[in-house]
Amino acid sequence: MVRWTLLHAALRAWVIQCWWRSMQAKMLEQRRRLALRLYTCQEWAVVKVQAQVRMWQARRRFLQVHQAACIIQSHWRWHASQTRGLIQGRYEVRASRLELDIEILMT
Repeated sequence: MVRWTLLHAALRAWVIQCWWRSMQAKMLEQRRRLALRLYTCQEWAVVKVQAQVRMWQARRRFLQVHQAACIIQSHWRWHASQTRGLIQGRYEVRASRLELDIEILMT
């Protein structure tokens, strides 16, 4: 009877230990998934900030080039009107490109 009682106690302890190990594994997996989710959120935030900075830099460079083109055009128009004739033209700035129509009239 004592051996039977000890055997059942040992089996019950073993079952409890197995259950506890499985619970620890589940908790570890939950912590791992949470850490992965937080890491992913941080990485996406970094990617978004980098994209915004790159877009800002590209826009700033585009505006610099656009301003330089306008200055060159105005000087060229002045020079052409003083030396050869009149330059008539128009330009439109759209979201992604600069369209340019220039008509040169020689007099």
